[in-house]
Amino acid sequence: MAAGYRTDMADEARSLWNRSAGANTELPGVIAREENLGGLAVTAVEITDEVGARALGKAPGKYFSLDLPVHFDRGAEEFASAVGTLAALISRCIPDGADSVLVAALGNPDITPDALGSLAAGSILVTRHLKKSGHPGFEGFSSLALCRPGVLGTSGIETASQVSVLCRELAPSLVIAIDALAGTEADRLGRAVQVSDAGISPGSGVGNDRQELSKNSLGVPVVSIGIPTVIDAGLFGGDALSGMFVTPRSIDSLVRSGACVIGYAVNMAVHRLSIADIDALVG
Repeated sequence: MAAGYRTDMADEARSLWNRSAGANTELPGVIAREENLGGLAVTAVEITDEVGARALGKAPGKYFSLDLPVHFDRGAEEFASAVGTLAALISRCIPDGADSVLVAALGNPDITPDALGSLAAGSILVTRHLKKSGHPGFEGFSSLALCRPGVLGTSGIETASQVSVLCRELAPSLVIAIDALAGTEADRLGRAVQVSDAGISPGSGVGNDRQELSKNSLGVPVVSIGIPTVIDAGLFGGDALSGMFVTPRSIDSLVRSGACVIGYAVNMAVHRLSIADIDALVG
């Protein structure tokens, strides 16, 4: 990773590369642009080949990072714009015809900075069993199943192995993986969301790489959604602290609010529901 620090955020990796190579140095194999979507800032980074992939340490694909509004908890006025914008970005990554989805809520629910996936799962509307049984009223919904595979240290089973078995059993047309990320910009911790169609390597940002979840490994497209919750302390504490990861004091409320935004956005993108609909169905 550029500058010796690891980040799961593609736009931050690009910034690190630019700082180390010089502002006027062209980054081959990478296309980036800024846009305003729903009144919020979005950075789009597309890695088009292996040259760009090696430079940024990311798999080829599209990466969208959304800067969340100042207040984005469930009761905030800006919650609706955060959900709608994130849902639009998720929709950009969902391939045409993907009408059956497996959501993999990753991470350790007992460790707050790593609990994003588990908390987001609580707001996601599961419908596979209802669609399969022909339950009336769900004809317009997509089929969605959800799993919480935990982490290797508590289950003894690789996350990718669990998700792979479920893919063979359920045959989804898409996997959506939700996980906490590592970043390099302290003011974005808990306040930015990345969506990508390139899959995810759990733990990569903190040097604890696990087997990747991707189309290559699972046989179906994988969309990843994550929020950076930790940062390498070496970025502001020098080499003596490098490799130690710190998190904001307010991480509990940030993760809970961000997880709710993600859960609602997944429902909006997959099931094409409004926020009022989601409130009525998932409470």
